[in-house]
Amino acid sequence: MLGNLFSAEGISELLLSLPAVLWAITFHEYCHGLAAKMLGDTTAERAGRLSLNPLDHLDPLGALCLLLFRFGWAKPVPIDTRYFKHPKRDIIIVSLAGVAGNMLTAFFCAQLVRFVPGLFVSWGARQFILLMIYINLGLAAFNLIPIPPLDGSRILYVLLPYQWMKYYYWLERYGMFVIVGLLVLGVFPYIMRPIMALLFSILLI
Repeated sequence: MLGNLFSAEGISELLLSLPAVLWAITFHEYCHGLAAKMLGDTTAERAGRLSLNPLDHLDPLGALCLLLFRFGWAKPVPIDTRYFKHPKRDIIIVSLAGVAGNMLTAFFCAQLVRFVPGLFVSWGARQFILLMIYINLGLAAFNLIPIPPLDGSRILYVLLPYQWMKYYYWLERYGMFVIVGLLVLGVFPYIMRPIMALLFSILLI
């Protein structure tokens, strides 16, 4: 996308991406907070994060990455596992809730294209719905990577054998540096490709 960013088509795509990015990160974090509340933890709600206001969830760098590279992140929703009746199970449910929200959005958009194709005869409408699908799948795939603070790391935390926890704690401390380093080195596309392929296959079932 960066190559044609300043062309007329590139600018149009960038503008169409903005609402798709804002929805993707907002609904992702809202689903985390809603799942936590349903499992007994109201921390996110008390922190004002059980909200569909994008400003409550926006991480500027993460949103910019999602806008330009189709993968990124938002401010993590706070949870307190002490409220969970089954902490290991509930952490996994809350962690996957954001991914599920993005997959649900992508599925809904795909069904609109399938059953109401007349809505997308114009380039703008067609491009927007494709961006909604791709950006939501990109955010879901990125968050499945098991590097803190991404959602996949919480699942890894629950499943990791005790003797390996020291490596997890190290990764938790330097996770954002690892993410930025992999981003700068251009490694993420290779990590994302198989995850995106898996999510697309699920979407098309």
